[in-house]
This record gives sequence, C-alpha cells and structure tokens, in this order.
Amino acid sequence: MDFLSAWIVSPSALPFLCLIWGTQAQQAFRAEPRNLTVRMGATAVLRCEVLRASGTVQWVKDGLLLGPQRSLPGFPRYSMIGNPKRGQYHLQIEKVQLEDDAIYECQAGQSESSKAVVSNMAWVNVLIPPSSPYFEVDMATPWVAGKEYTVTCVAPEAKPKAEITFYKDGVKLTGAESFIMSGSKDKLQNTRAEVTVTALSSDNRRQLACHANNPALFRPLETTLTMAVYFPPPQPPVIVGLEREEVKAGRVLVLECVSHGGNPLATLQWTKNGEVVYRTWEEDVVVQKSSSILTLMITPADNQAELCCESVNLVSPSPLSVSRKITVLFEPAEVILLGSFTAIAGQELNLSCFATSSNPPVQIRWWLGYKELSTTVVTMEEGDNGGMTTMSNMTHQVSREDEGLELTCEAFNKGTHFSKTQTTKLSVYYPPQKVWLDAPSQDVPLNAGTKVRLTCFSTGGNPTGTLTWFKNGKPVTSALRQTSFERGVARELVLVLTASDNMATYRCDARNEAKKTISAHTKLMVHFTAINMKITAKQEELRRGQMLTLECQAGSSNPKANISWSLGPLRLQGVEQPPEKAQYGGVSVRSSLSLNLSSQHHNQKVICQAYSPVLTEGTNTFFKLNVLYPPEFSHQQPTQVQVLEDDMATIPLLVSANPEEVSCIWLHRKEELVKEGHPRYHWSGEYTLEIENVTRKDAGVYTVKCSNSEGISQTSIMLDVQYAPGVKAEKDPVFVNMGETADLICVADANPIISDMFSWKWLGEGEVEMGEETQDDESGLLTIHDVTRAHAGLYQCTANNGIAPPASVDVQLVVQFIPELQKGAQWRRVASRGDGTTTAEVVCQAEGIPRVDFSWEKNGVRMDFANPRYEERTVREGSFHTSTVQVVNVSAAQDYAVFSCTARNSLGEDKLDIQLVSTSHPDPPSSFRQVGVTHDSVTLEWIPGFNGGLRQRFRIRYCWDQSVSYLYMDVFPPSATMFTVTGLQPVTTYNFSVNALNAMGESDYADNNAVLTITTKERPDLEVIPTDDDSVSQSKRGFPAYLTIVLTVVFGVLLVLNSLGCFFGQRWKKRQSRTGGRGGTVLGEKKNEEKGSSQSTMSNNKYESREKINTAAQRTLLIESGSETDSNVYESYAAESSHYYYPTGEYMPPLSPHTEEIRRPDITHLPVDSHSHLYEDVRDGGLYQDILASSLPSPPSLFDHRLPYQRSSSRPPAYFQGTKRAEDFVDVRQPQRDSDLPFEMRGELV
Repeated sequence: MDFLSAWIVSPSALPFLCLIWGTQAQQAFRAEPRNLTVRMGATAVLRCEVLRASGTVQWVKDGLLLGPQRSLPGFPRYSMIGNPKRGQYHLQIEKVQLEDDAIYECQAGQSESSKAVVSNMAWVNVLIPPSSPYFEVDMATPWVAGKEYTVTCVAPEAKPKAEITFYKDGVKLTGAESFIMSGSKDKLQNTRAEVTVTALSSDNRRQLACHANNPALFRPLETTLTMAVYFPPPQPPVIVGLEREEVKAGRVLVLECVSHGGNPLATLQWTKNGEVVYRTWEEDVVVQKSSSILTLMITPADNQAELCCESVNLVSPSPLSVSRKITVLFEPAEVILLGSFTAIAGQELNLSCFATSSNPPVQIRWWLGYKELSTTVVTMEEGDNGGMTTMSNMTHQVSREDEGLELTCEAFNKGTHFSKTQTTKLSVYYPPQKVWLDAPSQDVPLNAGTKVRLTCFSTGGNPTGTLTWFKNGKPVTSALRQTSFERGVARELVLVLTASDNMATYRCDARNEAKKTISAHTKLMVHFTAINMKITAKQEELRRGQMLTLECQAGSSNPKANISWSLGPLRLQGVEQPPEKAQYGGVSVRSSLSLNLSSQHHNQKVICQAYSPVLTEGTNTFFKLNVLYPPEFSHQQPTQVQVLEDDMATIPLLVSANPEEVSCIWLHRKEELVKEGHPRYHWSGEYTLEIENVTRKDAGVYTVKCSNSEGISQTSIMLDVQYAPGVKAEKDPVFVNMGETADLICVADANPIISDMFSWKWLGEGEVEMGEETQDDESGLLTIHDVTRAHAGLYQCTANNGIAPPASVDVQLVVQFIPELQKGAQWRRVASRGDGTTTAEVVCQAEGIPRVDFSWEKNGVRMDFANPRYEERTVREGSFHTSTVQVVNVSAAQDYAVFSCTARNSLGEDKLDIQLVSTSHPDPPSSFRQVGVTHDSVTLEWIPGFNGGLRQRFRIRYCWDQSVSYLYMDVFPPSATMFTVTGLQPVTTYNFSVNALNAMGESDYADNNAVLTITTKERPDLEVIPTDDDSVSQSKRGFPAYLTIVLTVVFGVLLVLNSLGCFFGQRWKKRQSRTGGRGGTVLGEKKNEEKGSSQSTMSNNKYESREKINTAAQRTLLIESGSETDSNVYESYAAESSHYYYPTGEYMPPLSPHTEEIRRPDITHLPVDSHSHLYEDVRDGGLYQDILASSLPSPPSLFDHRLPYQRSSSRPPAYFQGTKRAEDFVDVRQPQRDSDLPFEMRGELV
C-alpha cells in the first residue's frame, strides 16, 4: 500500500508520466544538498532537485528514511518544499534543535525507467549557545588580603565549545586555563575555566566578571560576583578625652577610643591594668571607623592605673593598642580617734588620731572646745593605692570643767584642698550625793498576794548613780528599769507579797563610775496561807476492801489555818492535831483520815485543804488512790454487735482493772482466737477486736476471759453478720404439662430475712401473665395456673433484703405439649425430576416437648429405610425436631407419591402428608399487604407460596392513573418477602401487584390477582418537582437534532439486519426440525448424565435443580424471554456496544422500573403460557440456565417488541461476577455456550 500510495497523482499529470515511461529516461540530480551551519531555533533548508524524477523521492537522516509525503508525517518540523513539477524536493527544518544535527541524503527510488540515485551526504551543523555561565567559588566566606584564590567559571551545554574570559573591574585577567567536558547530551560541551587571583585590600566590593562566547552568540554571556576581602586596620587606635594625667577621685571620666579602616571594622575593648573592663563599640560604615566610649568613675584604687584600648578584626595578626597612665588625688577614707574619752577628775588622758591612706599625705591638728592642743607626736607610713597614712598622738590632764567639751581631730589634704574631722565628747566622773526610799510602814500588815511598790531615789554624781535593790542581802533582779528625773534617778521595785516577804529586809544602793556607794533600807509585815501541803499513807499497796489511813500536814501559815477533807463531791471528817511553829514566822498544823477502799475509788483523788479565816482563802493538796482490783466489765459493754459482710467488724471490750496489764482470751465456738499471724484479726486499743472482711462464718457468740495479777473475769458478746442475699433455684428446669399449674421456687441465703424480699420477672419476648408471688421465710414462690406455651421460657427471681447487691437466678419453665408440625404450603409439596437422576429431600419439622420421634409412610405403607434409595435423618434444636427423608434417583413411577410424616411424644402425635411432585412454576404469593408509605416510596410485604421445586424470585407490578402501561420492579435480594418501591410521586394513587417467578415460569398475582391500592403522602417540604412530561419535554428540547438523525439511521439499519437474521434463522430451524431434531435430544440427555448432579438448593423442602421440563414449558419460556435456553454468555449487537453480559448469582443490582411491552399489530406473536409473562429481565440468568437444552428444535427468535428508546433505557448495565457464585445461585451446570450455535440461532439480548 505504501508503494501504491506514492504514485497517487492528479489526472493532469498522467500525460507527463506516460511520456516519461515511454522515454525510459535516467533520473539525475540537478541540485544536491550541501553542508549547512545554522543556529539553534533558525530554519534550515537542504536543496534537492531531481531531473526526470520517476522514482519515489525521500530524505534520509542518519540512515533513517523520513517518508515520501511532502508533509513528512511524524516529523512536525520537517517538510519538503519547492515545486514538485520541477523536481524540487528541498528539505526544510523549522526551529532547528540539537537533534537535527545529523547527516542528510536525498534519494530518488528505483522506477521501471530508471535506477535509484542518491545525493551527496550533507551535514547540518547546529550551533547552540552555552547556557548562562556560573562561578564555582564560595564567596560566603570572604577572602583575606594577600592570599591567592582559584576562581572557576563554567559555561555549560554549548556547541561548539564556549570560550571563557575573566575580568576584574573591567581589566582582563591573564593566566586562565580552560578544560572541556561532555555536556548533558551528545555533541554538547561544557567549558570549565580557572584563574588564580591574589586578594588585595582594594579589591573589596569590586566586581569579578566571567564572559562566555561561541559562534552561536551575537555577544558574550556574562556573569559577575562581588569580591569581599578582609584586611586588618592600617594603624593603632587613639584615645580622646584624657588631657591631664592627674585626676581627682570621684570624678566621672569619659574616654573615647577610635580605630580607622579595616574590613571588617575593628572590634574594640578597654583594659585597666591588663583586665578587660569594657567590650562595647560602635561601627560607622560610612567613614569606616570603630569607636568605643568608656565611662569610668575614678576611685583611689585607680591611682597609677594603666588604661589601654585594643583594636583587632578577623584577619589581624595581632591586636593594635594605645595606653595611658593616670594619677589619682584622693582624701583619706576615714579619720579615727583612738583611746578612752572618759576619766575621773584629775586623771591624764592619752589619745591618738589616725588618717587612712591619702594622696598627698594630710596634716593633723587637735582641738578641745575652741582651744587647740599642741602636745602631739606625728608619724607617716605608706598606705593603700600608692598613698600615705598619718598618725598623731596627744596627752591631756582632765578636770571637772572638761566635762562635756568636744575633742576634735582635723586632717587637711593640700592636693584636694579638703579637710576631714572626727569629733567626740569628754566625760569626767564624780560620785552621787544622796539616797532615800518611798515604802509602806512596817507596822501595817499586808496580805500575801498584795502588790506593793518600793521606790528608791538618788541625786548628784556624774554620771548619775546606778540603783540596785537587795532582799536580805541578795540582789533582786525583778526590779523595774532605772528612770531619770530633773535632779537625779529613781528605781521602782514592784512586789507581789509572798510568805518569804514577812519581816524581810529590802535595801537600795546608789553607785557610779566614781566607785563610791551610799544606801537606804526598810521591812514589811505579811499574812499568808500554808506554804505547802503533804498527805502520807500508812499502807504501801491499796486493794479493794482494805481500810486506808491518810495523814495531812499543812506547812507554815500566818495566822493559823484549819484543815478539812473531801473525796469528789463528798466531805469527810478527819482528826486534827495541835499546831507547831514554822518558817517565815508562821505555824504548822496536821490531821488524819480513815477510808474503806473499793474499785470505784481507783484513780480518784482525796483532797486535804488548809483554810485561813483571816485571809478567807486556803491551800490544798490531793492523794491519788491506786486501788488494785481484778478485771471488771463496764455496764456500757454491748452484748450484741451488728456488721455488714465484707466490712470490718469492731467488737469493743470495755474492761478496767488495776494493775492495767490485763490478758484477755477471745473464744469463738470454743476455739481461741490467735492474736498473731492471723490476716483478718486485729486488736485495736489492746482489747477491741477488729475482723477484716467479715464473713457470715464469723457470726456467733464471742466469749472474752480477762485476767491480771488480782484475778480473772469473763463476758459474752453476740456478733450478727448481715449480708446481701444469694439465691438459687430449688429446681431448674421446671417441667409442666400445658394447662397444669407450675410452681417456680427460689431459695435465698441472706441475713436479715425480710418480708417482700422476692420479686419475679419474665425474661422472654412479649408479655405473659406472671401468676401469684408468695414468700415462705427464705423461699420465694411463683405459682402459674393454667400454663400455656406462651409461659415457657426464662423467669428471673430476684432477692433483695436492703443490702446491695440484690441476687438473681434464672429458672427455666419448660411447657410440655404434643408435637405440632409445620403445615404451610412450602411443607406440603416437594418437587423433583422423576427421571432417575436426581435426589429429593422430603422434610418434616415439628415443635414439641418432650422429645419428638418421627415415623414415615409412603402411600399409607410404613417406609423401610433399609432400602438404599431411602435415608432418614433427624436433627433436634431445642423444641424443634426436623426429620429429613432423602430419596435417591427419584423415579416418577415409584416416588411421585404421598409421604406421610407422623411426629409423636409422650403427650400425643401430629401427622402431615407431603406430596412429591414434578417441578413446576411457583404458586402465587398470599397476604399481600402494605407495611409503610412515604411521599416517594411504598413498603410491601407478602407470604411466598410453593416455589415449584426451584428457586423463586418475586416481581412487583404497579401503575397509576396517568401511566400508559404497567411498571415492573424485580425484588432484591430475590428471596426477600418485603420490598420498598422508590421513586414514586407524592400524593399519587398507585395499584400494586406481586407474583413469583422461577425457571419454569411465573405465577398468577397474589391473592387471586388482587390489586393493592395505595396513595403516597405529601412531600415534607414544598419544593416544586417537575413532572415526567416536563422532564421529557425538556430532554427532547435539549437533544441535538443531528444526533437524532444519526441514531434514527443506525436503528433503521439494525432493524433491517435483525429482520434478515430472523428470516434466515426460521428457514434453518425448519430444515433442522425435518432432519435431525430428535438425535440432538438423545445426545443432550447423555451429556447431562455425564456431568452429574450439582448441589441441591433447599427452600423449606429440598429439591434437585436439574429436572427436565416438558417441551411446551421450554418453548413458552423461550418465547417470553427472547433468549436461548443454553446460552451462558450473551452478546449485545447494538451499534454502540460490544460488551459481553454474564449471568450473575448472589449479586443482583436493583433495577429501575421498566414499562410493560407494547404490542404492535404488525408483528406476529406466538402463543404463550397462561402463567408466563412477556417480559423477562436480562440480569436474571437463572431464568434461562435452569433449563437444559431441549430435544425439540428451538422456536424462531422474536423481535424485541419494544421501541428503540425503550430497549436502550430498560437494559441494565453489565456486572461481571465470578462464575462460581453464579453457579451457586442458579444450582445448575453450565449449559452449552451460545457461540457454539449458528449465528442465526443465537438469541438477542433483551
């Protein structure tokens, strides 16, 4: 074809071609291509002109033919230009690229009249400029002046190579070396140039340029970088602000250090005597200087200090510095007076005045009042900070006139013209002149406890005298502080009188630093009670029942006291003895008392009081009784303790004894409790028993025996452990016959047992009559009369005695009843093929208690299960019992019979007749009803009928007043008996029906073809929904006119082809029916037998799915479906699609409603079965796969009676599923493939 296409020419060229062919001339080149150099992006033209061109002219690029067409397809930038009549085949290359750099030839192919000719090779040399050059140098780190650096510049991707030149501030650099390397693509080169540059301080911020040039450029490409060069400061810094070297201490000195030049600018720091004192500086980039201002408060420590400013930057070999030394003039820090400034009149004072270090040294002068003292000796020594210290010593004899005069030492500094002084006062001492007392009279008696003030006065003396009080010659420390008045001093002694103050001597002494003492004294008369009390007992040990004798002695009192006895609130009478003289000038008395002891006296106090009638008060003491007695239990000792189980039980033991070392033994159930090592027993406060996590086993009587050295005692305590109930069923399960009375009993273990502590609850579904609830102590009873099957199930008994948690137990009530067999439509018939190749299962299910046994009869004769063709098995699940009889190789003659199942137990029996029949179409559903309705959906429910022995599905038919025909909705999943129809209009009345379908056909509509009329509700919101007519009209208006014409033509052609296919198919089928139809049936049956049986599918009663069906039924299904019975893969012959449709099993997507077929009078319809429907949905592969290939010839295929738009809209999409799942759903083996049939016999996908 390529050769022929090269000779497609216009009619006007035919004479010329004939002329050439007739002359048989040799073709030759008039112009041949030459080498060409062109810049990238330009247009290149290679010339080629052929004389007498008779062969195909083509261009060759590097041995590759570019093609004979002048447009050169596949090469968008290539084309052949020129006048072909003149043999011009110039090659034009637009926007030349690197890939165009190649060897080109122009060839004229061989023809009948001429040999092939080939032109000279021409090279297209493409010039490509380099990409932008770039430096390979790290300028992030500045250069250092004086060092050499290698600068590299790269000019990449050039053809030919680029030349690189370096410039520094416009001056070309010499000595550069270049290297050539391969580029990223073939024929491209990278140029790499290097030059060595010595950095100078003047190069800082100057430009370094790289120029790249090659023949493809009109001017060189340039890239630049700015050099950064570091260099040190050229000269040391200078210090500004220090005009003189001498500075007074205390002055604030402000100095500035300035450094010029350097890159980077220098960093500055100040040092003083070699130590850094300041490191802050400022930089001025404009004038290129660094400056640092040091503010220094001058102190004496800065004397002869050396200030230094240093400058340095990153590249300085060493710091540059400038230094200045300063001399500080300063005064002495302090002037100190040394020596004693007090003396007794007539003594001589020796004083010193010391001035600390100063520069220059100070001169010292002495002053006493306004008089200068000249008797001095001065010495000087080296001091701190380079200064001098000065010491002046002075001697002076004091007199009483010097008292209070100021003594001044003055130190004068000539350098600072400043003086400093130190002043103090002289003190001259002499003794006090007079002392007297202010006190009560010695003849007036005072009661003990009275507050008395004694005041001592003193006048004269320097300093004033110090007053001191003495009692009986001993200093009194409790005197108040000394006070001063105009003429002298006073000191007060405040006394709270006691017995010791009676006739005691109080003296006051006055004394000062003159070391001379003068005194004054007085005495007091004091009345007081007994100063002490003492009780003694004749017996050492006191015991219960003994007679105790006590003696009480009252100490000294003034005047005499009277003695009395008391024991708690009781007043006791004692025997008093004659009084005796005692200390502090008072008298002492004594008394004795006898007492009969008991345990109640233990720890009680016997009080003895000595009372003074004159003072109306007395003194007392007590004797604490320590009575020995054996253990005694308190009358408050509890006899019973209550506690909750798992809590801590605390059993208190209120026992007393003396001695208190009591040993107690606890007994529980005659067993002694061990105190040590037991994890739950603890003793709190020695005697109280604590039991952790107390249990009901701990309850009972606890006996305690306590003993000490005086004897033994015992008591008993009852521990009552209360606990939450535990409950159990007395009998579970409880069996009762229907109609009798059931007693459900639960027994609780609890403490306490209270009334109404039992409650019963039904745990089953729904509501039942609970019966009568009663209680008998710890037992709860539920009595149910006239028991029905509804009463069977779990009952819960709950016991609650007020202690959480309540306890519950479940009791199963089993109601025994006679067997009841399942007798619905699905249980009365079983369908299976009777050709001897299938297996049927006859199922009988009964509910009954107790155990149900089954017996079987066939046509009234008891079945013999020893026969291998019959096998029976029974499965029991709770009250349900299922007996299954498996019939192997079902024979219509022998096994199409009535199988009678009898279920019996000890209460009775029930019987069911089950008929084994041939497979058929399903029975109609029943009890078709409405479950729910909304504004756009209706939920329906029905009871399925007998499935005909095959898997059945359901289809809902509905319509409304304005609908042209019925709409159908396939129920999904297929076995569902409740379905929601969606997509309905609000407030619209619909008529619904439902029927069943299986592989044999379909049933009548439910409930004798009854129609269920339902009106949808209003839409919740008020949105306006366009009607179907509006939608259709809008879609029609929006449908393009040209597309309508195209579709019309396509459907017309398909219709004609379909008609021709049907015509030839009818003729072929007629020939087949005359010649070999029956032979095909035998072969089909043999194939079926060889494939064996597949797993049967159960719908209540189980059946075998491979049953043969009669020919009439097969024909009916074929007519209705319009598809072949044995087709497994359906092909769509629509013009717009060539997909394969596979039948699906488990997954069946919900279909949108489809309209019923519209019959046309111009098409002949074959008769159909009364139970079949004219429309079958394509997706349900099970309809066609459950039917085996028939022995009869297939009826002719029907046209699809729907209009084209109906066919396209109602056809569901293809869903590819696994073939195994499809086989499980339809329970048949794969029929003959559709592709094995002649074309005219293949069914059309509907």
